[in-house]
Amino acid sequence: MLNRFNEQLTKEKLPMSFMKNMFTPRWTRFYEKFRRKYLYKAFVRNDQDIENERRLNDPIHLDRFGYKVYSQHDEDGIICEIFNRIGTTNKTFVEFGVQDGLESNSHYLLFNGWNGLWIEGSKAHFKRLNKIFNRPISENRLAVISGFITAENINDIIGSKIKGPIDLLSIDIDGNDYWVWKAINCISPRVVVIEFNAKFPPPCEWVMKYNPRHIWDGSDKHGASLKSFELLGSELGYRLVGTNTNGTNAFFVKREEARNLFPEPADAENLFHTWGRRFIAGGHPVKEYIGK
Repeated sequence: MLNRFNEQLTKEKLPMSFMKNMFTPRWTRFYEKFRRKYLYKAFVRNDQDIENERRLNDPIHLDRFGYKVYSQHDEDGIICEIFNRIGTTNKTFVEFGVQDGLESNSHYLLFNGWNGLWIEGSKAHFKRLNKIFNRPISENRLAVISGFITAENINDIIGSKIKGPIDLLSIDIDGNDYWVWKAINCISPRVVVIEFNAKFPPPCEWVMKYNPRHIWDGSDKHGASLKSFELLGSELGYRLVGTNTNGTNAFFVKREEARNLFPEPADAENLFHTWGRRFIAGGHPVKEYIGK
């Protein structure tokens, strides 16, 4: 790889002073350290690569259907494929943690005629959201609420606008996601998308201690492991049907709706992804012990 890089630099006819400085012993040591830490991990195949390839070749898995329109990663395509399989009812969504709404899991649904509710805790993001999405808001297709979400207030906030069955709930608040999902009872979503903490692979069970004032500090100390969400989903009547390929979001479908349309076994061990976690693994480590 280093030789190819040298050849490319030569082709670009960069100044000799640049070339000379680039390949000093100090720079070479830096490059080698970078290569071993990041590039080697990215390109060496292991058992997980083989497993990911198997899923891509199996149409029952959601992996091959992912794509990005407005979502952060490939969630848009996966969400569309889930509803291709189970159908839609009222085409209503609720999403919180949307920031300004542009890069969210329900923006593309709104674009395609769905209706719903967005909740955002940041006043700056909320102000921008209102400006950007003025048209669907003025047409009463999109309701927006500014509020800091806790397990104690989530039903009052959502219930002020929407109650009962909906098609999609998306949760991404970088912290109390587990506890908030567990508390929701004012709506009954058929599909739930929720961010999990891929720092802790299955069968590891880990859930952040509940803190109603929590704001993510960029560390590992947030959310819950995929296994913990799988168990919570089962308790609430949902089946885990997949995760997106970079290991960020998990997808759940009401157990009676999932039928035989999704992969088996429907557990974290079968559906966990690691592709996106070779460069980042759940943020920066906390400087405290967070185990049992």
